[in-house]
Amino acid sequence: MIEPRLNQSDKIFFVIKNQIYDIYRLAIPIVLSRAGMMTLIVVDAAMVGHFSALELGYQSIGLAPMMFIIVTSIGLMSGTLVTTANYFGSKNLKKCGLVWRRSLAYAFFLGIIGILISSFGEEILLASGQNKALASGGGKIIQILGWSTPALLIYIASSFFLEGLKRPNATMLIMLLGNLSNIFLNWILVFGNFGFPALGASGSAYSTGAVRIIMAVSIVYYIWTLRDHIKFNIRGSNNIFLNGGWNEWSRMRKIGFGGGASNAIESGAFSSMTIFAGLLGIIELGAFTLSFNMLALTFMFALGFGSATAVCVGNASGRGDIVEMRIAGWTGLALTIITLALLGSLLALFNSQIASSFTQDADLIVKTSSMIAFIGIVLVIDGGQSVMAHALRGCGETWVPAALHFISYILVMIPLGYYLSIISGRGIAGLFESILIASVLSLSLGSIRFNFLTKKILT
Repeated sequence: MIEPRLNQSDKIFFVIKNQIYDIYRLAIPIVLSRAGMMTLIVVDAAMVGHFSALELGYQSIGLAPMMFIIVTSIGLMSGTLVTTANYFGSKNLKKCGLVWRRSLAYAFFLGIIGILISSFGEEILLASGQNKALASGGGKIIQILGWSTPALLIYIASSFFLEGLKRPNATMLIMLLGNLSNIFLNWILVFGNFGFPALGASGSAYSTGAVRIIMAVSIVYYIWTLRDHIKFNIRGSNNIFLNGGWNEWSRMRKIGFGGGASNAIESGAFSSMTIFAGLLGIIELGAFTLSFNMLALTFMFALGFGSATAVCVGNASGRGDIVEMRIAGWTGLALTIITLALLGSLLALFNSQIASSFTQDADLIVKTSSMIAFIGIVLVIDGGQSVMAHALRGCGETWVPAALHFISYILVMIPLGYYLSIISGRGIAGLFESILIASVLSLSLGSIRFNFLTKKILT
């Protein structure tokens, strides 16, 4: 009996169906893990906001430079995800464990740099134009958070490794443990329970540090004790620097340099938006922070889909399957837009209820509600551009995504945000409008580049 052959359109449909399954299977636990990371921040803001609007201001302004340090470091480690996915896709499994061990050393090194930078938190805020009281309160938060940076980055590096192996479920469960611990520790340290003093924003920062250590220890222990650790060479010799080890992991570092630059550009630009909000007043700063936290929380869905897309594109690249690379990239973008459009609709419908859950301050609720409704639109475009940047990195691109982010967020968003919010008097609405315009540009440029790159390879 002769088996029927699939025509070209049937083959493409089969590949698309498989990519949808793979991306969703990877994205759901990654989304929950990324959302869990942002939930830590959102819960901190909600609990500190109920404690004191002033303390919320300290926390908000302190997180701006701290997030820049963390997000830049996460980008620098993005090579862990891509190279692990490449080795896994090409069945070179022994190399996977070596990538993880090198990424741990890299994460610790970046964490030490983070500690050194965060020790100048107050000086950084003063240099940005904040008043002495706000800079002093925010600077204290930066210093407290800085000490746990190595633990956070070790957790991130390990989660990238597991995602590259298509095993993100453990990361999700550890993040759930971290969130439950964070709520309990915040209740103790922010409000002063079990005999502890009420520390407000500082208590929240101490809680965050403890949670980061718990998550780092948990995920390292999980990977070290994997049943198939021998297959992946988890416990092998390091060779990080000696015997050619430094040169061998140059590709991982190069991808990370591009990712770090891209994240630094985008995070730095968004931190500038927070600085501009601080210049508008304490209520405006609080409203912007709460609204932006909701944008960042829902944006974790985009990061989850982006990571899943990068893994699928990276696996296809490791196999040398260019058609599947294209399908994975465009499928990831389509799934992201559909999902974020649904989330954006929920934000628009329940904007006032969401705002009320963060604070009891009437003025803050009014200003925050309208912005939460608007970010439902921003979310779709911003998420789409992030997925295309991940797809480009999955192709092995290093500096092009960073260049596109520089054009969109540094050259366009920062001056436009300052003009619309302060000069034109549109306040925090102008800040979110500038984010939307810059994201439209970034999505357009990223899509054009991905199409050109994969077509060029295909031909």
